[in-house]
Amino acid sequence: MSFSSLGLSAPILQALTERAYTAPTPIQSAAIPAILRGGDVWASAQTGSGKTAAFVLPIIERLVADGPRGRGRYVRALILAPTRELAAQIAGEIQDYSQHLSQDAALKVLVAVGGVSINPQMMALGGGADIIVATPGRLLDLIDHNAVSLSYVATLVLDEADRLFSLGFADELARIIALLPARRQNLLFSATFPPAVWKLAENLLVDPTRIEMPAASEADAPDIEQRAFEVDVPMRTQLLRNLIELNGWSRVLVFVATKYATEHVAEKLTRAGIPAASLHGEQSQGARTQALSDFKASRVRVLIATDVASRGIDIASLPVVVNYDLPRSPDDYTHRIGRTGRAGESGVAVSFISAETDAHFRLIEKRNRLSIVREQLPGLEPVETIVPAPVQTGGIKGKRKSKKDKLREAAGLPPTTPAPKAAKADDATTRPGTSEPTEYFSWSPRTPPPRRY
Repeated sequence: MSFSSLGLSAPILQALTERAYTAPTPIQSAAIPAILRGGDVWASAQTGSGKTAAFVLPIIERLVADGPRGRGRYVRALILAPTRELAAQIAGEIQDYSQHLSQDAALKVLVAVGGVSINPQMMALGGGADIIVATPGRLLDLIDHNAVSLSYVATLVLDEADRLFSLGFADELARIIALLPARRQNLLFSATFPPAVWKLAENLLVDPTRIEMPAASEADAPDIEQRAFEVDVPMRTQLLRNLIELNGWSRVLVFVATKYATEHVAEKLTRAGIPAASLHGEQSQGARTQALSDFKASRVRVLIATDVASRGIDIASLPVVVNYDLPRSPDDYTHRIGRTGRAGESGVAVSFISAETDAHFRLIEKRNRLSIVREQLPGLEPVETIVPAPVQTGGIKGKRKSKKDKLREAAGLPPTTPAPKAAKADDATTRPGTSEPTEYFSWSPRTPPPRRY
């Protein structure tokens, strides 16, 4: 199958040819025709499979076919992303794919993200825009300043939709959806859709085309070598240094849990002669953009980042990803290691396992159907021992037997069995070292999801 057979016009095909894209990926072959037909689409496919082009290309095609936008502070297509970096990347791809459109058909594309002054974005919105790629918070800021109206949005895209459905974006996403017209096209894209998200997606979509690329066979799966090193927590930075030097890794993306850790580890590596930079959510947008740019251009060898870098960001030819701190959930593990081994290239994903996080890594392995051999680096063998979880032998309601259970035991009766708890919508993922779930929001009755009639 070729791109031309999918119904794309000559200017877009020219842009694809210049990027040496000869044939669509499976997700593109399935999604592009469905989006061009105008219906809702719910699509999931592995990281690095070309999901961004799968919705960007048909959106450009449809906007050009619909003709120029009218006057006013209106927007025709809205793409929401969970991070500033992903939003900027999507907008860049739109510009690349639409560069050969005629002057009359040229599209106005705006990136609306936080971390920078809102004034230039408000000025750029004069006369509206064809496409806005935004993070939810900044989009609402623009709406509150009366800089943009969503009343004419024809297409809504939630990229990394499972992240946008999480509780952290609940109020923002609900407000945005309430401002959209009832008649519109909804597109959901992500590499993972936990069961907790399914009901939320079903409430938003109307008779969607469901596209789920099957798990890749061994021959088709991304070529990512997954390794796990046992190490004591205080020795992780030393282990990271040794692995970089022993393996001669040219660039390494390292994931940590906190802003402090990004700066602390980057400083230690730099003092050791390994150029490193930090990337986290509390930096200014200028600092974040500079850090990512320096890493992509190999001006720094190691980028220490929180999960702001785990979703959708494409770093060409990235050889290694390291989980210095383990991710919160098995799905986040998939997104993290998906930064390497993209576009047919090979990569390595390394996870550091301590006595405290061993149980959580076993959960990640179980959920992702993995079995990764534990390794140790000579000279940095762990001394901390893994303490098995205690076996509870007390009463049903806790570690101690209840008074009621003691009386029943004395009478030779079995202990009471509590009624099973109703499954929660957020039981799909857990935070490391606990059974605390990653939470997803529910639609409020006061702001129901718009439906088409």
